[in-house]
Amino acid sequence: MNSRRNKQLPWIHRWSRPILGAVAGLGMLNTGYLTATKLLGGETACPTDGCKQVLSSNYAEMFGLPLALFGFLAYAAILMFALAPLAVSPEKNKPLRNELENWTWLFLFLGSTAMLVFSGYLMFIMFSKFVAVSGLAGICYYCLASALFALTLFVVTLLGREWEDSGQLVFSGVIVAMVTLVGTLAAYSISHPAVSSNGEQVGEVDGRYIPETASGTAEIALAKHLTDTGAKMYGAYWCPHCQDQKKLFGKEASEQMPYVECDPAGANSQAAICQSAGVKGYPTWAVNGQTYSGTQSLQQLAEYSGYQGATDFKN
Repeated sequence: MNSRRNKQLPWIHRWSRPILGAVAGLGMLNTGYLTATKLLGGETACPTDGCKQVLSSNYAEMFGLPLALFGFLAYAAILMFALAPLAVSPEKNKPLRNELENWTWLFLFLGSTAMLVFSGYLMFIMFSKFVAVSGLAGICYYCLASALFALTLFVVTLLGREWEDSGQLVFSGVIVAMVTLVGTLAAYSISHPAVSSNGEQVGEVDGRYIPETASGTAEIALAKHLTDTGAKMYGAYWCPHCQDQKKLFGKEASEQMPYVECDPAGANSQAAICQSAGVKGYPTWAVNGQTYSGTQSLQQLAEYSGYQGATDFKN
C-alpha cells in the first residue's frame, strides 16, 4: 500500500526536502566563504572591481557584522527544518515524523518567504546603485547566487507538498514579507546612523556623505588647490573607500574638494560624466592627466597635483 501511494506522489513531493537541504547547503557554502573572508581580513575572489565594491560597501554589513553571516544562519535554519524529519523513521515513530513534517513545512515557507523578500531588496540595491553606474561589472555574483538560492527555496517549498489552506498561506506570506521589508529598512537605518555624537548630521544623508572628522587649514588648502587645478575625485556617497577619503579631508575641506557623484541616486549626481570618463571603481582620482584608483593619502594627492602649501595634515 505504501509503495503504491509513494508511486502516486509527484516527484517533487518525494524529493522536495532533499532538494531544499541541498540548496540550503550551497547557500551556506556561498555565505560561509564571504563571512570567513570578511572576519579573517582576507580578500574575496571577485571577477570584477564592481563585485568588490558591493562586498565592501555599507550594504554588506549590519550592526558591525558581515551581512553574509546572517545569510549563513538563515540557510543553516532552512537546512535543519528540511532534513530534521527525515531523521525519524516513519515505521518506528510515524506520529513524530508526521508532526515534524507539518510544523517544519510552515517554518520552511515562512523562512523562505523572508529570505526571498530580503534577497529581492538586496538585488534592488545592487542594480540601482552598482549596475546602473558600472554596468555588468557592478554585478556581485555571490549576491546573485544567493538570491537564486532563495528563489529556489521558495519555489520548491511551495511545490513540495499539498497545502490545505492556500488562503491562510497567502495571508501569512504577505505578513512575513511586510515585516521583513520594514525590518530590513529599520535595521539598515539603525546600524548605519547618520547623526554624530554632537547632534550634527553625518554619514549618508540625502544621497551624500558628510564626514565627522574636522579639517585643518592644510586640508582645506589642499582641497582648494585640487579644485583650482581641475582635479576630480569620482565616487559614490555609499562607497566606504570614498567615505574614508573624505574623512582624511575632514568635514569642512570635503565640501570644497572636487568631488563628482557617480551614483544616479546621489545628491548632485553626474553619472553621465563618470561613464564618459570610464570610471570603473570608487574612488578614482584624475589629477594632472593621470588616474589613481582607491583611497589616496593627502601627501600623495599633494605630490600628484604639485601642491606647495602647508602639509601638516591633521587626519
